[in-house]
Parts: sequence; C-alpha cells; structure tokens
Amino acid sequence: PALSSGRPALAQPAAPREGYRLLPEPQPAPALQVEVREVFYYGCPVCRELEPRLVPWLKTLPPDVAFARRPGIGRDSWVPLARLHHALMAAGAASHLHTRVYDAVQIERLALGEPDAAAAWFAREGGDPARLRAAWNSPEVDARIVQSRADTAAYDIQATPSMVVDGRWLTSSGRTRGVAGVLPMTDRLIALARARRAGDAAGTGR
Repeated sequence: PALSSGRPALAQPAAPREGYRLLPEPQPAPALQVEVREVFYYGCPVCRELEPRLVPWLKTLPPDVAFARRPGIGRDSWVPLARLHHALMAAGAASHLHTRVYDAVQIERLALGEPDAAAAWFAREGGDPARLRAAWNSPEVDARIVQSRADTAAYDIQATPSMVVDGRWLTSSGRTRGVAGVLPMTDRLIALARARRAGDAAGTGR
C-alpha cells in the first residue's frame, strides 16, 4: 500500500525514470556486496502477491548480492506487524515463517499484531510462545522498531513492496506497472550497481 503523504521528506527526489527512481540521498550499503533490500508490510496484498515470485528468485542470487527483508512503518498502525517481524527475527524464526505470516494475516485474518494472538499462532507453527513473548517488548525489538521508522524515511519509501538496490535505486510494482516487473527491474538495478562499483574501483586505481 501507499504510505501517508504526511511522512517527512529528506529532499526532492530526482526526476523519475521508467521502472525505478533514485533515492533523494544515497544510503549506506555493504562494501563487498550489492545490497537488495525489500521493504514490506504484512498487511499489504501486493507484498503477498510478490512473495511466490521472490522465494525462487532468492535462490538464484549470486554471492556478490546480499538480500535483506525490512518491514516498513509508513504509519503508526503498521507498528504491530513490524514488531511481529522483529520479534520473529529475535526468536530465530523470521525466515521460515515469513510467507506463512502473510497467509495468517491476509487469509485467516488473524490479529498477529497482538502479542497473545501472535504467541498462540507461533505455538501452532511449532515455536515456543514464551520465546516470542519475551522478544515482543524487548529492548532489542524496541530498537529495531525505531530503526524501521528511521529507515522508512531515509529510504524514501512511498509504497510497499519496494526494492531498494545498493542504497541508491528503488523500484516497486507501481513503477514497473505490475508485480511481474519488479524482479526483472531489480535484476537490471543489480547490474547497474555492479557497473557503478566497477567504475568507482577503476577510478581509484583498485
């Protein structure tokens, strides 16, 4: 979904390009790998639609590409499901339950932004509910919520899902005119990031 128009802006974005845009301000990226960052929201139908395409695509990524999932917080109502993701990360279960969260939230209509419902669902999925509860309001998860808010603004996230490549380029289904175009465009941006990094290295004599 689109984020609220009241979010803070860091700067005026560069002129939009077909299929992607430049971030207003480049963000840090790993030194030795091209980073692909998916910014998602568990209540977003388009994020759930992208997921069956994303899972096999991730298996094809070469070693020089690092992938990260990060929940966006476009408005306060997104915080509970962002907290769920971070609590699952702290419990070591985010990667294998990620797709199942979409189904639980959007198909089963479970209120997984509430700790009691989340703990009961986690137990149903074979997890330790006490471990999830302990993570839910932990300082670690609180800090990750603060970081998610900051990243949503810093990466100029205007809708989910968004794919940010190397802290510079952003694409989304709205820019590629559909979910089917998101990963091909992401591949193009990975190639662009590689070319930029190679040019930078050549320019410094490395």
